[in-house]
Amino acid sequence: MQIGAHALVFTGKFDEAGIRLAIEATRRAGLDLIEIPLMDPQNFDRKLAARLLEENGVEATASLGLSDSTDLTSPDPAIVAAGEAMLTECLEIVAAMGGKHICGVLYSAMKKYMEPVTAQGRASSAAAIGRLGTRAADLGIALSLEVVNRYETNVMNTGREALKFLDEVDNPSVSIHLDSYHMNIEEADMTSPVLDVGDRLGYVHIGESHRGYLGSGTVDFGGFFRGLARIGYDGPIVFESFSSAVVDRDLSRMLGIWRNLWDDSDDLAAHANRFIRDQLRAVESIGMH
Repeated sequence: MQIGAHALVFTGKFDEAGIRLAIEATRRAGLDLIEIPLMDPQNFDRKLAARLLEENGVEATASLGLSDSTDLTSPDPAIVAAGEAMLTECLEIVAAMGGKHICGVLYSAMKKYMEPVTAQGRASSAAAIGRLGTRAADLGIALSLEVVNRYETNVMNTGREALKFLDEVDNPSVSIHLDSYHMNIEEADMTSPVLDVGDRLGYVHIGESHRGYLGSGTVDFGGFFRGLARIGYDGPIVFESFSSAVVDRDLSRMLGIWRNLWDDSDDLAAHANRFIRDQLRAVESIGMH
């Protein structure tokens, strides 16, 4: 199992200085991997990232959310094609970095929709994700679809809804990505969804209810980690948190970061590393009871 952090814990810019800062900070925090958001894939220097990852002994995953211009649920075939092309390019970037996972809101725009997803939009997205899953598998990359709350997509907001969508995708190389922050909004509890998803869980985000320090909010992490243990989950566990002290102004607005709960990336990341590993150890000790 690999423990990591989202790169936005460290930086909101992914030029050479930003990439270096994030990767070196990941190493200092004692983490195994960094999740890099591919917000601007055309201008992301994959060769530089690959070199810095190797130099620091850190592995990478990647994530992103689609926009209105790349929405796979759009009724406009040109927009769907643009989304599929961008995601294909992102897969190539992950492969160039030696990464094994890509995740996030890959199936729709990441925004608040004002209407339910249409049957046509859902089918369009499922078909595109199926094709992308095949390409990802060819590159040795796992593709995981993040289940987010109702304010960020209209396609799926719970683990059970994600399972239904995966059935429509009909590609065994595509898995589900659960996030404790979103689960805390949408699910009835923090254990049942993990058990429901079972071996179709491919990626995990750990985030507190208010996006701040782990353990200082309302998320039932004990129940969540017990669920992970019961299904034998062994994939990435990545800490996610945001502050406008680090993330740029436009992105902070998009994420709704209206107040900052931290201003020290290094301390936050080191704390998250300890918290996650302590939770895993606590669950492991249950077998001794």
